[in-house]
Amino acid sequence: MSSTTTAPGETIAPDRAPDPAALAATLPLEDKVRLLTGAATWTLPELPQVGLRTITVSDGPIGVRGTGEDGLPSAQLPSPSATAATWDERLQAELGALMAAEARRKGIDIVLAPVVNLQRSPVGGRHFECLSEDPLLTARLAVAFVQAIQAEGIGTSVKHFVGNETETDRTEYLARIDEQTLREVYLAPFQAVVEAGVWTIMAAYNGIERDGVGATATAHRPLLDGLLKGEWGFDGVVVSDWLATKHTAESALAGLDLVMPGPGGPWGDALLAEVRAGRVPEAVIDDKVARILRLAERVGALSGIPGTVEPYDAHGATEDPAGEETVALLREAAARSTVVLRNDRGLLPVAPTGTDAPRRIALIGHNAVEPFTQGGGSAFVTPPHVSDPLAALREAYPGAEITRHRGGPTTVKAPLVPAGLLRTPEGEPGILIEELGDEGDVLGRLVLPDAEALWFPVTRAGTARVRLTVDLALEEPGVHVVDLGPVGAHRIVVDGVERSRSDREVGAEVILDSSYSNPAHVETPVELGEPRRVRVEADLQVVDGESYGRFVRLHFRYRAPGPSIDEELDLAVAAASAADLAVVVIGTNPETESEGWDRPTLALPGRQDELVRRVAAANPSTVVVVNAGAPVILPWLDEVPAALWWWLPGQEAGASLAAVLTGAIEPSGRLPWTLPAREADVPVPDGIPVDGVIDYTEGVHVGHRGWDRLDRTPAREFGFGLGYADWEYRSVRIEEAADGASPFVIAEAVIANTGARPGREVVQAYLEAPAAPAEEVGYARPLRWLAGFAVVDADPGAEATVRIEIARRAFEVWDVDRSEWHLPPGEYRLRIGRSSRDLRLAAPVPVEDGASQ
Repeated sequence: MSSTTTAPGETIAPDRAPDPAALAATLPLEDKVRLLTGAATWTLPELPQVGLRTITVSDGPIGVRGTGEDGLPSAQLPSPSATAATWDERLQAELGALMAAEARRKGIDIVLAPVVNLQRSPVGGRHFECLSEDPLLTARLAVAFVQAIQAEGIGTSVKHFVGNETETDRTEYLARIDEQTLREVYLAPFQAVVEAGVWTIMAAYNGIERDGVGATATAHRPLLDGLLKGEWGFDGVVVSDWLATKHTAESALAGLDLVMPGPGGPWGDALLAEVRAGRVPEAVIDDKVARILRLAERVGALSGIPGTVEPYDAHGATEDPAGEETVALLREAAARSTVVLRNDRGLLPVAPTGTDAPRRIALIGHNAVEPFTQGGGSAFVTPPHVSDPLAALREAYPGAEITRHRGGPTTVKAPLVPAGLLRTPEGEPGILIEELGDEGDVLGRLVLPDAEALWFPVTRAGTARVRLTVDLALEEPGVHVVDLGPVGAHRIVVDGVERSRSDREVGAEVILDSSYSNPAHVETPVELGEPRRVRVEADLQVVDGESYGRFVRLHFRYRAPGPSIDEELDLAVAAASAADLAVVVIGTNPETESEGWDRPTLALPGRQDELVRRVAAANPSTVVVVNAGAPVILPWLDEVPAALWWWLPGQEAGASLAAVLTGAIEPSGRLPWTLPAREADVPVPDGIPVDGVIDYTEGVHVGHRGWDRLDRTPAREFGFGLGYADWEYRSVRIEEAADGASPFVIAEAVIANTGARPGREVVQAYLEAPAAPAEEVGYARPLRWLAGFAVVDADPGAEATVRIEIARRAFEVWDVDRSEWHLPPGEYRLRIGRSSRDLRLAAPVPVEDGASQ
């Protein structure tokens, strides 16, 4: 066998690299089956007798969280929807390389990323974690990311295969997608990463109906064994989403290779019994083991020496997620991602020095005080720092007086209770926790330092429940609010009054549906005339999270007395009126965008629309910055002087905003999805299952294709972004490839930067098919679809020639009757422009009959 890469610059010698299939066949059946279920939440079993060390996985893609045991911070990237807005495969690869270095630093072999499910509806809870609403843009950026990470010897697990576009009832619903749509739209990014050599694919929670088979994604044989492993030739590992596997023999025979997490689950002894009974052939098990050993070989976890387990190799690890190179890359990524939605009379950029530089700047908005840098759920990481917008603007505009005003809260829940208020009954700092037995006897006591620690593991076997007692040392007169959100059965008493009680026991489902991070909560107002202590007591269930272990979870929040929303709004407007420049940062928050639930509305939370309108009326130099990962309705968008879409920008939030406002880095982002003007116009308004089924009735018309089909006008279309330069599109020439060559055609467009600043342009190519009714040809085609794109930089007055490669697949359709790709003949029209609706050049592309291969 040829040598196998383990880390950059290292290989396993041929005599140390046994053939995975041959090695798998030599193992005892018990060891084989043991390898197929995780050893713990984030690790796979080791097998010293064949030199196999444990493999460790970690959540992504906003950063490498690690296992939670090292205590190390993680470099926090902008959200995937943000980085997708760059349309830049080079930058995507650089971020992938950073992720690989972070994985090595934290002892991780496989990063569970990227997400290549599409943004079918703007209300999807994990919209921010997906790349785009478009299959081609998603595929190309995902391939760049995956290849960059795996080139460093770190695996990726692309997720979630397939039809996982909504969070509502995500573990229960059946996605019903017709075969043409499945092939051309939702499977396309997965096929692209498989062809690029991805090492693992994650099977989703939901079910899929295909080829007359309706089954969960972990037990869908036509999809896993038939298409993924058979037709596409995938040689990697199919891993379940965490706790997603519901069947033993069915999932084993379907093509699932690895059940996560462990220990426990539906395989183990149950699978061993199925093999011994002859219901699951041992050859099926051998194939799974060979795939896991091949994966171990690829990430450097298989020494090839029996009895030897080599330690994790941190070759090439970075030392500091806040290091100069990392900070510079993440600042550039967040700034380049930013989309200029409006720039009336060239307000942006705002010079930091000179006669036009602002002397007074009002920084306004809840999100200016607390930037929303990452969405909630499994993508969450703890960064080394978050660049504060106020500090960043003060550094960028050294001659300006800058003030910050919240303008009212946008969250329903209060902030976490400050640690300085917490006292045990004995008066010591912290929260008293008592572990109780079945009879209420105290088995153990501990003191937690703060409210963040109120998600803690319970390892004592006899602990039946937990009792919490804490005093809040309150001094300020006025109305204080104590906000408590227990997970599971509980009794809550505040200031001597029972506030909530429930006997409903919960289990691992609170992790699957993310309700552990968003439980129902109860607020208790406490009016104080003089300083005193307020006692909080809670009797809490110990949740059995199966492979996640036993734990207790309580959200403990607190709101101090303060000004009303009206008063905060008035203060913000007054500050804007007195300033030369008003920067209003609005957006969503952790209550709005998260794994586990979909949004009920696209409206901005709180009174932010009112805030924007009042500030813009008070100051003609107002820049609105939208801090959100997924679309929100902006009813004032065409009324304000300037507007930026800032995404969820990651740890370099403030620094990137300062770079964009000053023009130090051009905000060259282009929307990777469509921004609606009205909720009623959205082609797919939600992803709510009906009788347990989600029908993808829009077919191939996903995202911008659906907007075109319905002839609706969005606030800003797919691909939109103004940047800071002006562009002229001058000509396009089509170059046809030789027979059988790739790409199928090349579009060569000539454009020019006619502005006064250097600029970056994203040149987009869309195809339009020969006119033919769907009922005549037997398949549906969009009005137009993205076929290619290229990113180019040019100086003022410079002309650039841009080559856009168009693959044969862009012209093809899936022939359902023949179960194959088909190239319909006729004269196609290739249109080149700045967005899906700003198309400035066109050229015919004739495709002759018989061109199908």
